[in-house]
Amino acid sequence: MVAGHSSYEPRFVAQSQPQARASVQSSRQTVGQSSGLSAEHGPGPSLGAEGSGVSSRQSSDRSSGQSDDRSPGQGSDRKPGNGSGHDSGRSSGQAPARGRRGQATAWREARALAARAGRAVAPRTERLSLDSALGHVLAEPLAALTDLPSFDTSAMDGWVVAGPGPWALGRSESGGGELGILAGHSAPAPLPDGEGVRIATGARIPANATAVIRSEHAHVDEARGLLYAQRQVVPGQDIRPRGQECRSGDQLLPAGTVVTPAVLGLSAAAGYDELVTVPRPRVDVLVLGDELLTAGLPHDGLIRDALGPMIGPWLRALGAEVSAPGRLGDDAEALRHALTTSDADLVITTGGTAAGPVDHVHPVLAEIGAGLLVDGVAVRPGHPMLLARLPSGGPYLVGLPGNPLAAVSGLLTLAEPLLRGLAGRAPEEPYRVVVRDEVHGHPHDTRLVPVVHRVGSAKAADSPAGNGAGAGVEHVVPLHYNGPAMLRGIAAADGLAVVPPGGVRSGTEVEILDLPWASAMPWTEGCFT
Repeated sequence: MVAGHSSYEPRFVAQSQPQARASVQSSRQTVGQSSGLSAEHGPGPSLGAEGSGVSSRQSSDRSSGQSDDRSPGQGSDRKPGNGSGHDSGRSSGQAPARGRRGQATAWREARALAARAGRAVAPRTERLSLDSALGHVLAEPLAALTDLPSFDTSAMDGWVVAGPGPWALGRSESGGGELGILAGHSAPAPLPDGEGVRIATGARIPANATAVIRSEHAHVDEARGLLYAQRQVVPGQDIRPRGQECRSGDQLLPAGTVVTPAVLGLSAAAGYDELVTVPRPRVDVLVLGDELLTAGLPHDGLIRDALGPMIGPWLRALGAEVSAPGRLGDDAEALRHALTTSDADLVITTGGTAAGPVDHVHPVLAEIGAGLLVDGVAVRPGHPMLLARLPSGGPYLVGLPGNPLAAVSGLLTLAEPLLRGLAGRAPEEPYRVVVRDEVHGHPHDTRLVPVVHRVGSAKAADSPAGNGAGAGVEHVVPLHYNGPAMLRGIAAADGLAVVPPGGVRSGTEVEILDLPWASAMPWTEGCFT
């Protein structure tokens, strides 16, 4: 796919080297009180990267469970060092200088840039049958193709009557037969005044009808052949008039709506067999690092790859179509080839985004003529993340740090808003929740801290008047094991708290980023399949 052009000026553009881009496509749950991770249980042991047994590729915000206070841009995302990230002031075509420090983008600005970048791509559409459209996004408004309901129908099983009662029991002459008027049949004959006929839910109302009397509100005198109402009859009761829900041509849903099971039902009722949707963004995942194992226990300096198994399902939960991870090791030429031949909408790389001796992402991007939109973000963990656009209208690239929680930070900071734009989805509305317990902040940068939602277990005395997390009030509890190399906290979380520089006190409202499995949106098949 050749994507549309971005409206952004990159920080650097190396000399373009056009490449043939052949396809390389390979193929809020509630956390229990016993998780042992929240502040109310006290801090657990702080595990370093090696102790965690997962891929760390340490970044400059690496720690033994605590946030690092060093300035953005220092160090490598592979191992400790004194180098720095990309310098935004170097000349066009110049590879990122090792050991030089650039200006990190503010966290909110980075998210906004990613969202705008996604929306800047020329949109594509496709027609999908209803049974294939789940999880996609409407490319155009859903307008009713018919009145709903299309004719006057009975809202209840009972008797349809005309005029005042009591009513003579009508049968075949009024189109009913012994079973009365049934759903799915053609229009019955007009109902004479003073007559009542049995009717089923959903059946067409005969002309001249006054009301429907529910079965439980009617009494039949078989001997006299009369029907009596046990309650007052109001004209029009239990009749769904034609067009009650909508008229033909009414807009039912706007473009950008995620197709959920309920949307599929509404579409079918409104007369649709197919929907015009935005294709799911296609994503290639490239896992970098010679030190990564795909099976077994860590040994001899090798560690398990935690990001390969995590990133794909995470992206699918965000509504993307994801290829199998490509494992490239620390091979700059393999990375260059993978980037220049990808036909995806987005490429995700893990690790290699800082300035270590085998951090190849910046040099390769410069070599192939990519443009940097974001080069480092003032957020902890995860500040070495980046966003680039590959040349010649190629895919976007989100470079994630190698530390697992730092990579999660990159997913929610850059990949999620970018994918939302590429998929044509409306921007997510931010929301705020009271946090129980003080949360320490970085002196200068935003922090993203794993939290769990709870209701009513906090002390009202902990909170300011009118803003307390008292009994019955939803609040979030920060979780431990929130170092950049750790996954234990995020695995028990249902969101990330956006903590401003300097931190927040208990009882303060903080913005929450939901994790994709913490809500029903976006819908995918089971979220992860």
